[in-house]
Amino acid sequence: MSTPASNPDSERNIFQAPGDDGGSAGPPDQPSLQDPLDQTADDGRQVRRDIAEVSAVELIMTSALHLMSAAAVKCGLAEGDDAEELKDLDEARKIITALAGFVTAAAPEIGGQHAGPLRDGLRSLQLAFREASVIQDAPGQGPGEKFTGAVN
Repeated sequence: MSTPASNPDSERNIFQAPGDDGGSAGPPDQPSLQDPLDQTADDGRQVRRDIAEVSAVELIMTSALHLMSAAAVKCGLAEGDDAEELKDLDEARKIITALAGFVTAAAPEIGGQHAGPLRDGLRSLQLAFREASVIQDAPGQGPGEKFTGAVN
């Protein structure tokens, strides 16, 4: 059994790379562990700057489009031969309901110019869900209809 005195590696900090003496620069063929952390901090600052430059309307629209895309796939509307395999109406119901709440809450903030297309897309998804469902929901009980009202 080795002891710290008989094993020189045991004194090495476990976060140091082998051969790294703890300085900021390791051997030329081995990167320092501090460099990626510094890079991550720089990347984090850049991401914050990038986000700060994006308008609220653009963030809301992008988020809604991501939810719409996911709901469409879960409703079986994906392109390709595997569309039926990707269909999951339980998941679609959850996403459409969340999207309906999101669009309803965001509409006054983003204005009719932006909210209109989101409402149209949401309605299309609600109808696609109804069409894909074997068991029909009662009017007003479909996904998101508690926020949007009954969709026909």
